[in-house]
Amino acid sequence: MNVNNGLLNPRIEDNPNNQKPQAVHFGAGNIGRGFIALLLTRSNYDVTFVTQSKIKISQLQLRNEYPVNIANQANNQMIVRNVTAISTEDKYAIARQIATANLVTTAVGVANLPKIAQKIALGIRLRKLMNNINPLHIIACENTTNSSAKLKKYVYKYLPKELHPFSSRFVAFPNTAVDRIVPTVHHEDPLEVTVEPYYEWIIDRSAMLEGLPPIEGVQLVDSLEAFIERKLFTVNTGHCSIAYLGYLNGYSTIQEVMTDPKLATIIQNVMEETGDMLIEKHDFDRKEQTQYIHKTLKRFSNPYLTDEIVRIGRSPLRKLSLHDRLVRPTMLSYDLGLNVSSLTNTIAAALLYFHEEDPEAIELKQAIETHSVHEVIVKYLGIPKNHPVHQKVVKKYKKFKETFQHAARA
Repeated sequence: MNVNNGLLNPRIEDNPNNQKPQAVHFGAGNIGRGFIALLLTRSNYDVTFVTQSKIKISQLQLRNEYPVNIANQANNQMIVRNVTAISTEDKYAIARQIATANLVTTAVGVANLPKIAQKIALGIRLRKLMNNINPLHIIACENTTNSSAKLKKYVYKYLPKELHPFSSRFVAFPNTAVDRIVPTVHHEDPLEVTVEPYYEWIIDRSAMLEGLPPIEGVQLVDSLEAFIERKLFTVNTGHCSIAYLGYLNGYSTIQEVMTDPKLATIIQNVMEETGDMLIEKHDFDRKEQTQYIHKTLKRFSNPYLTDEIVRIGRSPLRKLSLHDRLVRPTMLSYDLGLNVSSLTNTIAAALLYFHEEDPEAIELKQAIETHSVHEVIVKYLGIPKNHPVHQKVVKKYKKFKETFQHAARA
């Protein structure tokens, strides 16, 4: 393929130091608008969203700004400026943006990373054609471990081998951990978004190049795994535990569940079990981990947010997979000889989760009905039938199924 075909004037300006930093962000969803772009524009970046939403493209191109509401008592509002958008279908426009950008970020869902890899590779090829040796950082802000490393593998599949040395020298893919609750709130303005006050964005400094313009509010660390697992196995594990246990008990929002003292205690127990594992594995300070749990529980209880269980519980098969937020901390805890009673409660509840508009929930229900819960746990969760955790989950699943008849009939 001729990389220059369809690309207009592939020439980089001679004086990049006098230009504002440029960022390309794949995805114009709530996380992208309410978190990533917000921090970038506050740090003097111009941000170009890449999205398939025609209404968001037209509105961003017309207005170059949008409001972000902070879910606190004061109901503060911020205006994000210096933004625009291009279509995911316009691969040459995307390549031109990447060719002169300082930063590429994503918030598209880890399953969609392969779909954007070829477009990113085209941008890198154009950088080489333009002899742009300014550093480019590509950071996948997805809810899983090693997202940027995974994206790098996908991108390199579309890069000719002769470009690999150029990319290795001038393009970095540092992994990251991001954390901000951004619920689905329906606004008349299609660009308006509501977010919680708290946020955390941590980037692996050891994988970065010199020269990335600073981003306000970002924390750089030399070893990211511990921070990623602390976030995934405290915040994400706790969050989906609320959703699945709340669903069984007939609640519709996260905040409703957290007002139920019995369920709130169970959720805390889940997070304390993962906390014990994190302390053992990563040598976290117990007092600091306890404070982190309490802070997270307070975030879940935020009375100024309304977050629906169907948003947090969606895609149960992904969340039940072997290396995700439920099974992985459970298996790690078990292998360390730690208690997994509350974690297996959540896994059992997740197996009973159903929503008629969630394809994974439908597949999960049909798989259990067609085969058995044992086979589903082996196939989807990756836990052998003779493993003690498998037996614990099945026992609790049967108990929940008997107790919560509405879930069994859903």
